[in-house]
Amino acid sequence: MTKNTKTNILRFNNINTDDMSVLMPIEEACHSHPWSEKTFSSCIGGRYFGEYAQVSNTQDSSEIIGFYVGEYILGEATLMDICVTPNEQGNGYGKQLLWQFLAQAKAQGATKVWLEVRAKNISAQMLYMNAGFIEVNRRTGYYPSSSGFGYEDAIVMSLTC
Repeated sequence: MTKNTKTNILRFNNINTDDMSVLMPIEEACHSHPWSEKTFSSCIGGRYFGEYAQVSNTQDSSEIIGFYVGEYILGEATLMDICVTPNEQGNGYGKQLLWQFLAQAKAQGATKVWLEVRAKNISAQMLYMNAGFIEVNRRTGYYPSSSGFGYEDAIVMSLTC
């Protein structure tokens, strides 16, 4: 799929194991406790689906700026991971990745979508709420704290397609 964002063209490509070397640095830059390569590679194929976003400008250069990984089981999809490189955050790419994930989840037959988000990640929560997700639960002490001390809650959100 291709979308225009400002003067750039945003292309989505399916994630495969050959993409790990490019996507792992984005994963590590976006999370205080990133997935390991083993965890990431276990979320490619089978019941998992994912795409990376590549921005091409008018000068024939391109850059991978983010990705998402989802899981589909029996009519429900879960957003497992979504990342935008820190230098591209705030440019609307997270929203584009989220909409692409939702489109792919619906194409697979999902009627309900789930995700978890850190309680302190207000910008991500706003992104999800603006897409129609609602908070349905809270998992106390679910994530290790990004400061390295203690734990923080996960907010469970859902969307009916």
